[in-house]
Amino acid sequence: MSELGDGTRCVRAGLPEPAPGDPFLPGPVFAAPYHLDPWQGQGTSPNGYGRPDNPTRRLLEAAVGELEGGDCRVFATGQAAITGLLLTLLRPGDTVVLPSDGYFPVRAFATDVLGAIGVRVLFVPTVGPYPSFEGVRLVLVETPANPGLDVVDVAALAAEAHAAGALLAVDNTTATPLGQRPLDLGADLVVASGTKALTGHSDLLLGYLASRSTELIEAVTKWRTTTGAVPGAFDAWLAHRSLATLDLRLARQSANAAAVAELLAGRADVTAVRWPGRPEDPAYPVASAQMRRMPGVLSFDLGDADRVGRFIDAARLVAAATSFGGLHTTADRRAQWGDDTAPGFVRLSCGVEDTPDLVADISAALDAAGGV
Repeated sequence: MSELGDGTRCVRAGLPEPAPGDPFLPGPVFAAPYHLDPWQGQGTSPNGYGRPDNPTRRLLEAAVGELEGGDCRVFATGQAAITGLLLTLLRPGDTVVLPSDGYFPVRAFATDVLGAIGVRVLFVPTVGPYPSFEGVRLVLVETPANPGLDVVDVAALAAEAHAAGALLAVDNTTATPLGQRPLDLGADLVVASGTKALTGHSDLLLGYLASRSTELIEAVTKWRTTTGAVPGAFDAWLAHRSLATLDLRLARQSANAAAVAELLAGRADVTAVRWPGRPEDPAYPVASAQMRRMPGVLSFDLGDADRVGRFIDAARLVAAATSFGGLHTTADRRAQWGDDTAPGFVRLSCGVEDTPDLVADISAALDAAGGV
């Protein structure tokens, strides 16, 4: 059988074999202890205690692993996944390369925690130039970067890192596994926040890590078990349920982003429009070759903070919120959270509203917001 399409894979990912009388997706299993064999303890049962073992969590891991093309472990949040990755792999004296234009809390963690334990941290823009990777333990990139949406050639970077003996991890939050599969491009690990477009309903926190390396997965699993950074059963079930519509949601979000990007690019009162799906975007040459579909996230500059506030206040279909990838269109002025962005820089996440409605609403809101 030829490879199944994205929609089919999303709908069926991680489901158990069908049996008469069973639901398509079993309900969440709420358990801390499980019954053990009085003589052998856990024995051959996959369930011994709720922190390392939960059948609902395993089904979700199977689903995400199918989409990413590797073995998956889910975490309580995206930040738990990425900090768990860093603390699992890095030791005092190691060197790590991190994006200077990526997710701000990761940079803060690297400075405050990794630096304090003797890890050498190098911050490099997503598009480089990159230093020599000789002596580097781990290279972590976020592509497309959040919030600036720059894109890096993962295959080329993987070849560079591996030639120097370094590991490459890719934050796949913005793209999702339907947008790109970093493991296919040579990355050793994928890490992501499942809070965002992957689950897409703005109602849960989740992170995950995936790899094809048994050694790396075992190390991360041990870290997660020891620290207890696991999602609850209900969140895992909600995430798996939501995953089924990922293909449908991304299709509308991407179409909306394309239309909104064109609207913004045509306005003289909007500058620095970025969306990797536009042929005029600096990221387009790499993104169009590397990515299977473009995200629903774009960015632009309205000049100052007051104008951003007036714009969002005037919009009926754009909510002020600091996440992205959900069903509802949201806008976020990133400078307020510590990102090194201009005061009027906006990250806009397109939801699944009808495209003409969203374009008309954003256009009217920009008109109402006036100039700087």
